[in-house]
Amino acid sequence: MTMRRRALLLPALLLSATAVIATPAAAQTVTLKPLVDARLRWEQVDQDGLPRISDAVTARIRSGLTATTGHWSALVEAQGNLAIVPDYFDGVHPDASRPLIGDPQSIGLYRAQVQYKTPGLTLTAGRQRITLDDERFVGQAAIRNNGQTFDAVRAEIAPLKGVKADVSYVWGVRTVWGIDGTGVRPRSVGGDTVLANLGWTSPIGTLTGFAYLIDEDEAAVQGYRLSSQTYGTRLAGTRPIGKAKLSYQASWARQSDYHRNPNRYSADYWLADVALDLNGPRLGGGYEVLGADKGQALTSFQTPLSSIFKFQGWADKFTTTPPDGIRDLYASTGWGWKQVGAVKAVSLSAVWHRFESDRLIRHYGNEIDLLAQGKVGRTTASLRYADYQADRFGADTTKFWLQLDWTI
Repeated sequence: MTMRRRALLLPALLLSATAVIATPAAAQTVTLKPLVDARLRWEQVDQDGLPRISDAVTARIRSGLTATTGHWSALVEAQGNLAIVPDYFDGVHPDASRPLIGDPQSIGLYRAQVQYKTPGLTLTAGRQRITLDDERFVGQAAIRNNGQTFDAVRAEIAPLKGVKADVSYVWGVRTVWGIDGTGVRPRSVGGDTVLANLGWTSPIGTLTGFAYLIDEDEAAVQGYRLSSQTYGTRLAGTRPIGKAKLSYQASWARQSDYHRNPNRYSADYWLADVALDLNGPRLGGGYEVLGADKGQALTSFQTPLSSIFKFQGWADKFTTTPPDGIRDLYASTGWGWKQVGAVKAVSLSAVWHRFESDRLIRHYGNEIDLLAQGKVGRTTASLRYADYQADRFGADTTKFWLQLDWTI
């Protein structure tokens, strides 16, 4: 499919869906639902080796509409991000004196999709969010104001009880860099990507097999070196232990070069993770490995479509896996309350990371991440802090966030 035909496919699908929903012969009620999502955030980053601190006060709003009739629905949602205090390097407009905060000003179409849904089948076409499993390989990058969406056709099929197949063909990835994105940080990345999951709900948890054929077909994006094929499996489940709840997950995958990637490599991924919720106190820990091959750039295990902020610490030191890979040993603790006064869903948490290379086993550094959050009405307030102490990788970095999210 040519890029021109891909560009024409999205509006054609929306027009077709509008015609179906608006057809008088349908004789079904059309339900309209507004979509509004607003965020106000102050983010500050201080990094050794750079003369100035980054301060970003940003306001992000998404608004749109969903129209539903019978099994059909159509959704359109716009997005805008405003830099109220723009004293930061946004990744698009160069500023060598400040650290990166990846929230450039932008306005554009966030989602535009058509969906057909029955109990055993969901078909979605157009610009959409796709999140698979824990978002380690495919996610929406929700922490960033511009988010990540996919121009895709997706089929979710449940032919038997406890069995689900989830297959997507993606011809474009809309990145967090917004309308001014260019070069190594483009507005969008084209290609012919296939994302496939097959899950079975077993007595011990959901067992998933997956295949992700990622085609990053843009020369400016690392010279095609982020194109990869990944095959793996994952088990995730929960178990009650008296009044407590034990959650666990384990995963393995193998990745190699794909399509136009000039590198020839293979690397493994491993994850083991457990968490215990004691109906208030929470404890957890895990070990994650993104393996290395020959120690050259971009021959280690990469996850370019993931919600990367959720993994390897909030200081964002490992958004691209280093040439020698990474081993992440982490432990977490926290406490949660259903309600404290007028504030609901109150939680406090802390996570400690120790980072090492997979190849040659060198200590990269350690990180502490802290989070406090709660909800009043439709507004969620959160306070985050990250402190990365470098040893043999990167530079000492501290980050601070104060954030309000409101949605209807």
